[in-house]
Amino acid sequence: MFKKLLYAFTLLITTISIAQIKGKVTDEKGNPLPFVNIFEENTYNGTTTNEQGQFELNIKTPGNHTIIFQYLGYKTIKKNVTIDKTPIVIDMVMVEENFILKEVVINPKDNPANEIIRNAIKNKKENSAKTAKYTADFYSRGIFRVKNLPKTILGQKLDFFDEVIDSTRSGILYLSETVSKVTFQKPDKMKEEILASKVSGNDNGFSFNDASSANFDFYENYLEFDVNVVSPIADNAFNYYKYQFEGSFFTENRQQINKIKIIPRRESEPVMSGYIYIVDDTYAVYAVDVNFTGKQIQNPALNTLALKQSFSYNNNSKIWAKNTQTLDFDAGMFGVNISGRFTYVFSNFTFPEKFEKKTFTAEVIRFEENANKKDDTFWNTIRPVPLTSEETTDYLKKDALQEKKKSKVYLDSIDAKKNKFGLTDILNGYRYSNSYKKWSINYDGPLMNTSFNTVQGWNSNIGLSYFKRNEDKNTYYQFGSSLAYGFSDERFRPTAYFSSKLSNKSKSYLSVFGGNAVNQFNREEPISKLINTVSTLFFKNNFMKLYEKNYIAANFSREMFNGLNMSLGLEYSERKPIFNTTDYTFIKNDDLYTSNNPLLPFDYTTSAIDRHNLVKLNLGARIKFGQQYITRPDGKYNLGNDKYPTVSLNYEKGLGGSENNYNYDKISARLTYDLTLDNKGEIAINTKAGKFFNAEGISFVDYNHFNGNQTHVVFGSSYTNQFNFLPYYLASTNDSYFETHMEYNDKGFIMNKIPLLNKLQSKLVLGFKNLAVPDRNPYQEFSVGLSNLGFGKFRILRIDYVRTYQNGYQGDGVMFGLNF
Repeated sequence: MFKKLLYAFTLLITTISIAQIKGKVTDEKGNPLPFVNIFEENTYNGTTTNEQGQFELNIKTPGNHTIIFQYLGYKTIKKNVTIDKTPIVIDMVMVEENFILKEVVINPKDNPANEIIRNAIKNKKENSAKTAKYTADFYSRGIFRVKNLPKTILGQKLDFFDEVIDSTRSGILYLSETVSKVTFQKPDKMKEEILASKVSGNDNGFSFNDASSANFDFYENYLEFDVNVVSPIADNAFNYYKYQFEGSFFTENRQQINKIKIIPRRESEPVMSGYIYIVDDTYAVYAVDVNFTGKQIQNPALNTLALKQSFSYNNNSKIWAKNTQTLDFDAGMFGVNISGRFTYVFSNFTFPEKFEKKTFTAEVIRFEENANKKDDTFWNTIRPVPLTSEETTDYLKKDALQEKKKSKVYLDSIDAKKNKFGLTDILNGYRYSNSYKKWSINYDGPLMNTSFNTVQGWNSNIGLSYFKRNEDKNTYYQFGSSLAYGFSDERFRPTAYFSSKLSNKSKSYLSVFGGNAVNQFNREEPISKLINTVSTLFFKNNFMKLYEKNYIAANFSREMFNGLNMSLGLEYSERKPIFNTTDYTFIKNDDLYTSNNPLLPFDYTTSAIDRHNLVKLNLGARIKFGQQYITRPDGKYNLGNDKYPTVSLNYEKGLGGSENNYNYDKISARLTYDLTLDNKGEIAINTKAGKFFNAEGISFVDYNHFNGNQTHVVFGSSYTNQFNFLPYYLASTNDSYFETHMEYNDKGFIMNKIPLLNKLQSKLVLGFKNLAVPDRNPYQEFSVGLSNLGFGKFRILRIDYVRTYQNGYQGDGVMFGLNF
């Protein structure tokens, strides 16, 4: 009770000590002006207008103050205000700016805009250094709207938002706000303390709006989007842009501002269009008003994206600092059209000469304990940009709807609708939910769990599981069992499991599982059941090789400290050989299936392994160097750090074998690294190495197998984790090995510059793979391909031409892939 009274008293004192200026800004015709930059002269205390032209500005001290109204294309206004009561209402009318066109001699080889841009590039290091270190108050608001939302997509009902959209199936899907304190040092050190976070319709939600997502710095060479977009004042900007001088005007401080039009040389590249405003003499950025297309930043779902920034000047510090920014977008796919805006306000800047050594840590964002529990009184006091009537209505509507949705009566009624059972659910699967108590029972039907292989023939699987979640702690536990049946070998194979996420802060997971199962010799399962089914039935290529095991196993993993994850696994298993039991195929020919022995493909009586027992111990460590993270009341969220590689170390021991020769030791390591090359693409590296000890007579199950491919098809993003044409078990080893996968993706850097080919909007992909094992010549693959192929917004196709070498040229071929 005392804490609540103290909080109320503190809030009251804060409210009394802040005077509020509010009002509306319009043009001469009475039209509201959104995104007007409003700030107190010679301070970094500012705000912006909302979409209806309304604003609120908090002033901390009484007396006389000068308020600046700054808007691109309109004359800047100075307004003197005496703060003696609260609130003060000011309605402003802004007049269009008269741009001055200098009388210049146009050089056919140059133009005045080029000279201004050259000076901006020349001085950007000095201008950037002025804001290289700062602290600031930060506010952001994000809103997503939908228009004419279809009722179905690809035959599936789209009813998730029915209660929040209107009769035209339009409305706000998402609305959130964040208030925080930011500490920043260029180029990328940031610490953000989020004081308040609000999500419409979710009083337990956390907004994903943060300052790092607003860090678009035009003084840097590139702006980070899906690809790095070239800044109009980048060092190499003239390779990407042409410029046109549009005129100049003067600020309230008699500073001349030059308006420069930005014109891309090639529309297909990651560039922007629009305007940049440059301060004469210092050549600092005054404002930007630019836009991109989804094509330019390689995001097919995005139609357009517009970015605006405004900077304010302080006569005391002589620094231009960004205080407002908006990011508007519209996107669409499958008939769903979404638009939205992110509004960002920076205020109360300080520019220290240096920070303490421990200012910046791996924790880049921390939410206060009750950041998502602040009431309306708090928000009405601290929010720098007033809500529009639409946003206010959305909060009221969804808050009321949330209370309804929390009730047991409502949740039971929703469950009653969704829990209806139909005859088709026997094949498709079924889920029974109790939303109020946060648990569900799931039945997996056989329709999507049926496949074919030459050992089991047609085989199917059904499963039953229970899932329970804790939303406050973001943890869960589940348990279940499944029953598989092979129609050719006429065998039932049951399995069961229990798994739990024990802590979202320490990332602790526990699982226990066991039963009888058929497994691929390669535990990474390089060929999927679907691809093997098609390959076997249509082409008589039964590449999947299997063995049977009865087993019980347990795994535990935990993050020991930031960046280091440890895991422990223990398994006891009985391994048994199995053989082909069917020669069924869709394509009748005289070719024979290969045997289930990957070492002797045409020996149908000799097995790859003998029946034996083994206990296997696995101890693993994964180190993510430079890992950054977010701390929230419900746990820790790791972000990684793409500047550094990830290293995995593993020790594996086979012990307690039914015969001593099955026991062994193995150490292995893996390094993965994705390196971005500015706007020139990216390189992905995956390197693995390992060594067996005392392993001369171990089972083929425990060999190190390599992810080969003999199907000419790749699904997903496994290109840097598998070979293209290496036979699945040709190079399996119980000795030492070293493999490397490297891939360069130009992200359009090269392809966008080639006439005609740039119409494809594709990406050039170059690959190299190498495998070295004892007593074999190194195996190598070189590839060149195109990804992002397709039509319109659907660009998921990839084609590669591959050549293989092993003691000279071995062969070549084409790989077809789908990237999701």
